[in-house]
Amino acid sequence: MNITQLLDAMWKDYIELNPKALEIYKLFSADNQKVQNDHVAFRTFNHPKVNIDKFASVFTKLGYIKKDNYSFEQKKLNAFHYEHTDPTLPKIFVSELLLEEFSSSLQSTVNSLLENLSVDDISKDNFCISGRHWDLSYKTYNQLKKESEYAAWLSAYGFRVNHFTVFVNALTKFSDLQELNTFIKYHGHILNDSGGEIKGSAQALLEQSSTVAYNQNVQFSDGIYEIPACYYEFAKRYESAPGVLFQGFIAKSADKIFESTNKGQ
Repeated sequence: MNITQLLDAMWKDYIELNPKALEIYKLFSADNQKVQNDHVAFRTFNHPKVNIDKFASVFTKLGYIKKDNYSFEQKKLNAFHYEHTDPTLPKIFVSELLLEEFSSSLQSTVNSLLENLSVDDISKDNFCISGRHWDLSYKTYNQLKKESEYAAWLSAYGFRVNHFTVFVNALTKFSDLQELNTFIKYHGHILNDSGGEIKGSAQALLEQSSTVAYNQNVQFSDGIYEIPACYYEFAKRYESAPGVLFQGFIAKSADKIFESTNKGQ
């Protein structure tokens, strides 16, 4: 599988969980706007089987280079972003939950789930979109959610794209993110307003906004329940030097973007 095939498979899997993203994509396409992806984000655990380096190995094999490190103390996360040698390809943002900073109960639960993963599972090129490899009860999901929404989401959905992100600079009909947000809301989509609809600033060299995650039916061992799935993000970048766009991320802003999955619609 080459990188184009993997990115296509990632998008197809993502819009199954988030059909609202496809609706927004089609709104842009109807205006003959080119939709370029800024980055694609994933969640994992800092477990030896699936930590960031293990999870991202398929991307490094396909030409991605590990870049900046980010820390989210409140949510107990670590993250890195990766950039491809082809700058037209989206960045990959991978975060991991720091298991040792949680209760023994949460650690035990996650460790037992990951026991279901084999070496063959993890070595496949499409592991990043392979989904859930274990049974999970809705009761366990809610127990995890009391400690960490991130852990609950990851345990329910497994290894899937958490969000795609539109590169706003490449759009031709929106001069700023506020204008884009107005367009999104006009068409009935709900934005994440945690920390304000726009996270970041021109001074910080990055502005971001996102929809909230919409609910999807998920099969648990004790029934089918609606829980928040994925969201769609929008990022506008500013020059860090003449003719050079800032390519990193702002931890303070990303912290609030994570909350797009806190409550579904």
